[in-house]
Amino acid sequence: MMMNTPHTTLSVLASLPPDWQTWVKENVARGCEPGGMVAIMVRDGHFSSQLAQLAVAEASGQQPGAVAMPAMRPHPRIEMNSNVIQAADRPVNVLLRMRAPEIILFGNVLSDEECDALIAYTQQRLERSGVVGDGDGATQIHTHRTSRGAMLQRGETELVSRIENRLAALVHWPVENGEGLQVLSYEKSNEYRPHFDWFDPNVAGPRKHLERGGQRVATIITYLSDVEEGGGTSFPKIGLQVQPKKGCAVYFANTNAAGEVDHNTLHAGEPVERGIKYVATKWLRESEYK
Repeated sequence: MMMNTPHTTLSVLASLPPDWQTWVKENVARGCEPGGMVAIMVRDGHFSSQLAQLAVAEASGQQPGAVAMPAMRPHPRIEMNSNVIQAADRPVNVLLRMRAPEIILFGNVLSDEECDALIAYTQQRLERSGVVGDGDGATQIHTHRTSRGAMLQRGETELVSRIENRLAALVHWPVENGEGLQVLSYEKSNEYRPHFDWFDPNVAGPRKHLERGGQRVATIITYLSDVEEGGGTSFPKIGLQVQPKKGCAVYFANTNAAGEVDHNTLHAGEPVERGIKYVATKWLRESEYK
């Protein structure tokens, strides 16, 4: 009588580090696009494309080879293993990091003096903030956004140039591939309701903005003041809220390395309850912004 010999099927997924196993399983369960997951694993986990494809296919219940590796595009890159990053002229602390969506909280990005100087420089230029219109792409006043802001030109002053060069070094992205800084002021009850920073290519108005530098691949929000109460930057789809801290900054990737927009970057500026929130926003484009 022949006995069946037990055998074990080797699991590619189980060969990954535990945190990556969890990441793959969670993102498959959320319905993330497999090719985009593979791109992130290759870029951030430094796995081979073959190993990443096999692991995602296994977790998805697909046959090996069914998950295609998308064409990789240039993308901002933050040093993955460092707690302190030398960003041009200043050491910056890494305080929090999420892989999906890619969100990183930095400390010590600006000095108190730099924050105060940027606020003072723009104080007389603040006007009611607008949003991009769906029809023609023109800036429109909307009840969803009640802050005041000032748009700066790249390199407008020595201070502005210094900050831009520091942010570019921090995320390894050219200064010219970015819009000018936008300084914003949120007073009591001011807010910006949930929205995306990326432009929807299927809507006429936002699509026009893609002609000037392509998609907004990432956003950096730098906090120029502390806030007594309220005013957090929230990400409602993932349950994360970042509280303003003077000199700190939150970075989030609006697209992955395959160029696909990330719907989990839906975010909001929560209403300010006490104090005034000042921030400087930097939008990074996929190519030179003119």
